[in-house]
Amino acid sequence: MKDLTPQLIHTLKGYTRQDLVKDLTAGVIVAIIALPLSIALALASGVAPEQGLYTAIVAGFLISALGGSRVQIAGPTAAFATIVAGIVARSGMEGLAVATILAGIILVLMGLLRMGSMIKFIPYTITTGFTAGIAVTILIGQLKDFFGLTFTHAPVETMEKLGEVVRTFGTVNLAAAAVGCLALAILILWPKVSKRIPASLAAVVVTAAAVQLLSLPVNTIGDLYVISSAPPRFSLPAVSYETVAAVLPDAFTIAVLAAIESLLSAVVADEMIGSRHNSNMELVAQGIGNAASALFGGIPATGAIARTAANIKNGGRSPVAGMVHAAVLLLVLVLLMPYAALIPMPCIAAILFQVAYNMSGWRTVVKVVKRSPKSDVAVLAVTFLLTVVFDLVVAIVVGLTLACLLFMRRMADVAVVKEWEYVEDAGDSQGRFKSVPPQVMVYEITGPMFFGAADKIPHIEREGRALILRMRAVPAMDITALNGLERLWQECREKGIQVIFSHVNPQPMSVFRKSGLYEQVGAENFAPNIDAALERAAELGTAVQSH
Repeated sequence: MKDLTPQLIHTLKGYTRQDLVKDLTAGVIVAIIALPLSIALALASGVAPEQGLYTAIVAGFLISALGGSRVQIAGPTAAFATIVAGIVARSGMEGLAVATILAGIILVLMGLLRMGSMIKFIPYTITTGFTAGIAVTILIGQLKDFFGLTFTHAPVETMEKLGEVVRTFGTVNLAAAAVGCLALAILILWPKVSKRIPASLAAVVVTAAAVQLLSLPVNTIGDLYVISSAPPRFSLPAVSYETVAAVLPDAFTIAVLAAIESLLSAVVADEMIGSRHNSNMELVAQGIGNAASALFGGIPATGAIARTAANIKNGGRSPVAGMVHAAVLLLVLVLLMPYAALIPMPCIAAILFQVAYNMSGWRTVVKVVKRSPKSDVAVLAVTFLLTVVFDLVVAIVVGLTLACLLFMRRMADVAVVKEWEYVEDAGDSQGRFKSVPPQVMVYEITGPMFFGAADKIPHIEREGRALILRMRAVPAMDITALNGLERLWQECREKGIQVIFSHVNPQPMSVFRKSGLYEQVGAENFAPNIDAALERAAELGTAVQSH
């Protein structure tokens, strides 16, 4: 458990007053950035606006205090929006709370089992594909509010939402569209005017003022939701076997996505500050933060790359900044939350449009498509399309399956079983070839021998007295390949041919020993190198001649 120590404990050693001032400044600025985002992401997730703040407050504080990264800022993120909305639609808020708590438990177990490094085994094409897919689903989900459309029913799935947008586009509210365009213009142009005040906050203030002063017929948060300024309160959800069984797949999805996004964010942060995070401690903290968020009325949380980067750029260098950000949001919730009722819904949609654009990583997608093999592009495209058309669970399962199958095909193509060329066949007189005793065959095996390459193990139809299998270039072998070699050994034994294995690496040797084939073949027929194998073959020839 030595490596499961929160970064807060390490950073507080030698912590100075100057460090505190920097962390306080960074924490306040990040809180201002997180305020409109937390509300917007809560609405995109189909929950009340204050629940986004509950998440940023509870999960944000605990993940900073207990996490394995010095500068990680956690809270609700766009990646969870469509997942949360789907869970709420199917299982209600109780189901969401149970799924988030289960995801928290899974994340804690992942950290305790030292699975932080396992995330690197998820291919880059899959993370790129589903991230771009989530961006598209967020964009489609906000078209209704941006254009002020009047839906005839409340669709849940992304493609259903898109179809409803097309069917009801004749109900567009020009005032709402104008407010949305104004918000987008502010979000794009404001950073050129001021870098101190976040563009999203400026867009919220300007559009809310415009709607109120001009009495525009545009829906605000207050028109659609009841705003609460009550602080987070502990509430234990009703847990039953049926609920757990229904939401368990969602819990695994939340856990995997939280792990991926938080660790990717931590890696980006490491590069920015020249540090190194503790991935296992980060997973434990993510688990505790998510479980606590659900118990206090919040939604799933994870490390937020944009807010983490803002923390670093504004001087934050310890977990104290993230804890300050949570404390400031709590004050805002209690003192200023009623004013959130004035925020126009098209402005929220515009903020989420920008979030979707930033997370889409379209430049990365273009780069992958241009530079990668066609098989990798196929994995990316399939993951992207399944994320948009179906959901993230289907996309990750199918994407991983396809990536694994393609990888196995590549490994099978790498595996080669080839017979040596012999001096008498090649007519070599320069000494390039090793001298092979008469009636001895030598086969060189290259690459991993697993079920995908097991069919390359040859059948012996020629006569001879010895067959040498050189396995110097075989790093690993599975039971299917072992069965193929055992079949070859049986064929050779029936023909009176002795099989000699040369330079068997540790992993294949352990497979030989565990299966019992090592004893059947005989330790004397496992040679450390090709020269020893050729000597063993020559000895067998001498023994035959002497008889």
